[in-house]
Amino acid sequence: MKLFYHPDQERHAPPTFLLRGKPVASPEGPVRAEMLSEGLAQAGLSLTAPTEVDGPLLRTRLAKVHTPRYLAFLETIHARWQALPDAAEIVAPNVHPCGGGHHYPRHPVGQVGWHMHDMACPMTADSFAGFLASAATAEAAADAVLNGEQNAYALCRPPGHHAGPERAGGFCFLNNSALAATVLREQHARVAIIDVDLHHGNGTQDIFYARDDVWTGSLHADPADFYPFFWGGADETGEGKGVGCNVNLPLPIGSDGATFLEALDRLIAQLRDFQPGAVVVALGVDAHKADPLAGLSLETDDFITVGRRLADIDLPLVLVQEGGYPTRHLGDNLAAFMSGFTGA
Repeated sequence: MKLFYHPDQERHAPPTFLLRGKPVASPEGPVRAEMLSEGLAQAGLSLTAPTEVDGPLLRTRLAKVHTPRYLAFLETIHARWQALPDAAEIVAPNVHPCGGGHHYPRHPVGQVGWHMHDMACPMTADSFAGFLASAATAEAAADAVLNGEQNAYALCRPPGHHAGPERAGGFCFLNNSALAATVLREQHARVAIIDVDLHHGNGTQDIFYARDDVWTGSLHADPADFYPFFWGGADETGEGKGVGCNVNLPLPIGSDGATFLEALDRLIAQLRDFQPGAVVVALGVDAHKADPLAGLSLETDDFITVGRRLADIDLPLVLVQEGGYPTRHLGDNLAAFMSGFTGA
């Protein structure tokens, strides 16, 4: 299996984000990649850098996932923000169209509120370069599968599954899992995305909600009590042509490994019913009981079984790293998953 990581992802490194009204140290930084890389090394696996970070093909593929004005916003907003009087170094919203806006603003402050749905997506001067490196990493893994690899892994940070067609949130800016699915669609009529992150993949759901060529399934802590709060209910099944192609399995807060694995079996069964030609796994290892954003209570050994169950799907498969935040267990959790997935 080929595994990819581009070091330019380190260029996105905002020091803080706003949590319950307080600036706190961000758990989503370069140290995540270091710890996850150590976990891969523990499993006997090594990473390769993609050869290109910002090519025309990547831009074309991203334009199938995100709107043109959102991509332009991400690329230009920091410079336009810095031109404002008394602007902070970090781009962060102070107004949102919570009831649904009627027109798209021209002013940078309005655009930041439009495109950033929470306070967990600050940007610095180098952030966009980090976003592109993360997306290029996912693209490289998907291309590897198109070129004959049965499986490939992308160590992506920032993560992506909360990023919608034109919305950032939850540390996510470009939707790497949706990008990988878009690449796989170039050869496969049907692609499935199965999201095993602690949090609901609301951005991925939004991107494909009205489509019947990409099935999306998410297993996550119940959003009635947990981020992202406003999406992820079992009643969200798709719309238009996409009805029946979106499946959410919310779990009670604190659910253990046995509960998680039983739900995973149900989700995989529904994925098989869709009969995809290839699969993207939005891989979070933040369902561990010690994760700083913990909402479920899996043990490290549970990730071995999660890896086995996903490997048993036995289709071309791209693993895209989503959540999993710094604790002494983080690398062990990814190593456990990989040992189960590879059968090592």
